Amino acid sequence: MNAIIGYALKLRALVVVLFGLLLLAGGIAFIQLNIESYPDPVPPLVDVITQSAGQSAEEIERYITIPIEGSVSSVPYLTAMRTISLFGLSDVKLQFTYDLTYEEAEQKVLNRLSQLPPLPNQAQPTISPTSPIGEIFRYRLVGPPNYSVTDLKTLQEWVLARRFRAVPGVIDVTGWGGKSKTFDVNIDLNKLNANGLTLSQVLQVLNNSNINVGGNTVNIGPQSAVVRGVGLIRSIDDIRNTMLASTNGNPIRVSDIAEVTIVNKPRLGIAGKDSEDDIVQGIVLMRRGQQSLPTIRRVEAEVEKINTLEILPPGVRIERIYDRSDLIKVTTETVLHNLLFGIILVFFVQWIFLGDLRSATISPRPFRSRSSSQLASWSCEASRPIFSQWALLILGSSSTPPSLW
Repeated sequence: MNAIIGYALKLRALVVVLFGLLLLAGGIAFIQLNIESYPDPVPPLVDVITQSAGQSAEEIERYITIPIEGSVSSVPYLTAMRTISLFGLSDVKLQFTYDLTYEEAEQKVLNRLSQLPPLPNQAQPTISPTSPIGEIFRYRLVGPPNYSVTDLKTLQEWVLARRFRAVPGVIDVTGWGGKSKTFDVNIDLNKLNANGLTLSQVLQVLNNSNINVGGNTVNIGPQSAVVRGVGLIRSIDDIRNTMLASTNGNPIRVSDIAEVTIVNKPRLGIAGKDSEDDIVQGIVLMRRGQQSLPTIRRVEAEVEKINTLEILPPGVRIERIYDRSDLIKVTTETVLHNLLFGIILVFFVQWIFLGDLRSATISPRPFRSRSSSQLASWSCEASRPIFSQWALLILGSSSTPPSLW
């Protein structure tokens, strides 16, 4: 060690240059390093959701929750299982050890669920894609005065949700507020009985009418033409004109026995912002294990593309409400401010106790430890939680020899 110190003292210029390069590389690595405001240090948690409409909590517990518990109870590295059975809903939470990643734990659970016997009402267990730290971007959909919340909700469900789910790093999009459009067929029982029809026949005909079917091919000389039966319902008039049966050559349509209207599903909640008490907004959820800042930038780029390329109808646009980059920026600036203040404080304390400016200058441990840690994290392509920046501040400040304190 004495030989290394003596060699460094002889080549002071080289040591100063290497120290400067280390500071520069550490600064560049810090700029490029992904910082997470909400780290997820908990072990893998897999959430199994099963919905079965019309069943009570006792039936859900007996016929769905207990079979799922028995199927996944022997999964390796399982440490805890918590279940909730509600009306029409079963929730089974599985906690694993750190020996598995989330993807490995999810795959083991899916393997066991595939061996599960059929559940009542054709209920199908699914893995919840949500995460406690998944929310990264929140927006609202704004339209011209002639656009209702029903129209905006339709655009949210059929246009925006699909585009955001295609962004790398995004697992799902949750919509809030607005009214979900539905087409209601209100059947008059007297007209139904007078035409000799039953409710099951009407439902069957409507389901069969909303499909396209293939009709093989027709040979036209040396060529063949594909025959298709196009029957998809595209408007409310298509529903009204759907033929249910015929009597003496006269067709009986849906409009003859029922009234078809456009309404909305019963609302279970409402969303508002500032003075507006009814808006349509969406929440973009990040996939587990993804990096926040790169994913947010891709989502913002998609929002810019949607607003500029006229993907939405004229006058409709997306307005940003919140994204996690605001929190990361504020907290990072706070950590950097306190870090620099701590380093300067350590320098002046050393200067006061040593009584020599040169001796205080050659004790750059806070800078060196900070730069080295940033380089190590960046080279491993690892994300760094914000609280680790505070840990670096404490360690860097405490790296001064105890004798000086």
